[in-house]
Amino acid sequence: MEKKYRNLGFIFFLFIPLTFFGFYKTYFVLAPEYAGTVNIFTHIHAFTASLWIALLIAQPLFIRYKNYSLHRTFGKVSYFLFPALILSFIPQMIAEYGKGSFPLNASLDVVLLILFYVLAIRNKNDVAVHMRYMIAISLIFIGPTLGRIIYITLDWTYFGFKIPYLLVNTILIVLIFWDKADGRNYKPYLTALGSFMVYLGALYIFK
Repeated sequence: MEKKYRNLGFIFFLFIPLTFFGFYKTYFVLAPEYAGTVNIFTHIHAFTASLWIALLIAQPLFIRYKNYSLHRTFGKVSYFLFPALILSFIPQMIAEYGKGSFPLNASLDVVLLILFYVLAIRNKNDVAVHMRYMIAISLIFIGPTLGRIIYITLDWTYFGFKIPYLLVNTILIVLIFWDKADGRNYKPYLTALGSFMVYLGALYIFK
């Protein structure tokens, strides 16, 4: 792993408090009864998403501590976990559609997840490119977590779900300049930035 990215796994630990506070009012505080507000499909989605975040945290730590065999093993686990994660979105999207609204955020999340994952796996032998697409995947989770903190927890409804994607684009721009300054391969970030800009544009047009 590139020296400047060696603490990436520790940075990904931030997703744990983000997820807790983001889903506190709509999920965690309702435990254990849930009073009919959370169905089995929500639990499945929460479980698979939690496993995926755990994988995002663990994989760069395996590399940092030179446990390459575990990194490869859990990389193969992702071949099963990732489809489960994508499938777990479908019941939630159907439910939202049934309420008369198009699940735009979830649809865009799924498209970007598939795009970045396919690119990451296609470049699994190019460590630098593979890592950057996995970072792009992690950035997708900022939307639903930070968005809920702003929109639901803080009750800031104005542009609440758009602010996280402005943040994501800003992070990608910083990473591009950071890599370019050191002569590293920043092209995966350009792909990610273009994708997230389309995402943000769709939110402004259709939300």
